[in-house]
Amino acid sequence: MTRHFERRRFLTLAAAALALPSAGLADIPRTSLRPQARPGSAKPLAVTSDTLLERANLSGEISFSVFDLNSGRPLEARDPTRALPPASVAKSLTALYALDILGPDHRFETRVFGTGPVENGVLKGDLILAGGGDPTLQTNDLADLASKVKDTGLREVRGKFLVWGGALQYEPVIDRLQPDHVGYNPAISGLALNYNRVHFEWKREGGNWGVTMDARSDRYRPAVSMARMQIVNRAAPVYTYADQGGRDDWTVALSALGKGGSRWLPVRKPELYAGEVFHTMMRAHGIVLKDPQITAQMPGATLIAARNSPPLSGILEDMLLYSTNITAEMVGMAATVRRLGSPQTLARSARSMSDWARERFGLRDTAMVDHSGLGDASRTSAGDLIRAMNNPLARNGLRPLLKSIPMRNEEYTVMRSHPLEVVAKTGTLNFVSTLAGYARMPDGTDLAFAILTADTDRRDALSKAERERPSGGRTWNRRSKLLQHALLQRWSLIHAD
Repeated sequence: MTRHFERRRFLTLAAAALALPSAGLADIPRTSLRPQARPGSAKPLAVTSDTLLERANLSGEISFSVFDLNSGRPLEARDPTRALPPASVAKSLTALYALDILGPDHRFETRVFGTGPVENGVLKGDLILAGGGDPTLQTNDLADLASKVKDTGLREVRGKFLVWGGALQYEPVIDRLQPDHVGYNPAISGLALNYNRVHFEWKREGGNWGVTMDARSDRYRPAVSMARMQIVNRAAPVYTYADQGGRDDWTVALSALGKGGSRWLPVRKPELYAGEVFHTMMRAHGIVLKDPQITAQMPGATLIAARNSPPLSGILEDMLLYSTNITAEMVGMAATVRRLGSPQTLARSARSMSDWARERFGLRDTAMVDHSGLGDASRTSAGDLIRAMNNPLARNGLRPLLKSIPMRNEEYTVMRSHPLEVVAKTGTLNFVSTLAGYARMPDGTDLAFAILTADTDRRDALSKAERERPSGGRTWNRRSKLLQHALLQRWSLIHAD
């Protein structure tokens, strides 16, 4: 009981000492540490980290740092100030940014407005679907919102149907270096639907191909015309994209279709996409709208109905679990709107987050180009990640949202009885693999760690077409993950009380 009380008292005092951005971490070294056994311990150092790195046979650069949260001291590090791409570990910083600026209970609101009076169920003005930056909005939600509009007694709209996404700055893609067709690189807007992805399905029908583009859910399959697919008799490329003003125009190679299938493609015109689906849902309730038109300015209007998102904390937990890029970008940009007072470009919003991280946590090596880590020009260091994770905001707010990481052996098989409890965020790009989070041992030893690996030269040599499945990428990534788990097991052996 005495030891438990002393530890709790120490953590309370440590949390108070960490109130300043750099408190408790002023002694993090700018050069690598040699691991040392705890005072009075005869415990062997087992396999050295240098030996593990040699066994990994990993090209490129490797940086790591491990920190004892109970004693407040660094335990072991390799190049902890080397700035490398964080990949999706960047989402941990974005989660902290959103928690700090917006708060865990923040909800995003999607609203329907009218610009004129409603008389006897007739809106004598325009109807406006206005996005509020909600990254979770799905087809089912627009169906429910249309039902709410119907419940108000509205039955006819005399004016235009306008769609507004100006709560966030529009971006056609997250990262311009990604292939056109990958669903994890959609457009960004203040109005997003189904993570800004459209469902493309192809089937053989009587010797011909049947193609559908829709915004399907478990309840509905509304077809959309703002995204069109054409089958072309060619071998490569598999997909092409063209912006045709009011439409996303796709082509697909006939040779790639096989016997049938489906996939989600990115949406580049999110306001028209959401507007078309809402138009369909309103028609199902007998309310016929004109074709959706994008409005750049939100006119003065009266609220008719609204839909609130789940609390931010739940949105962030899902984002960290499934690593959804659009969620990270939208919540990060929403935090910047709150911080700076107006929508900003994605690059400017990422700089705002970097500024915040320097002011809030004292991060010196962090410079982001987005909020998701998809852009490989973003940089952070293992030391900076440790600084952020040692802050009370991260230990109390971020840590409960991180996913559990099961320990794996040298065959990458899950070790179900391993005593180390790890919660962390993974990050993966071609020839970039990262892991950062917390590890707790049965004896109460509590660690924060960050491991960054990257072969940026090899990544930079890839063409845009090679970036979806590069030669050697899977093998390199597996080696990095094996190294990450080997380092964690080493630390669990030598740094336990």
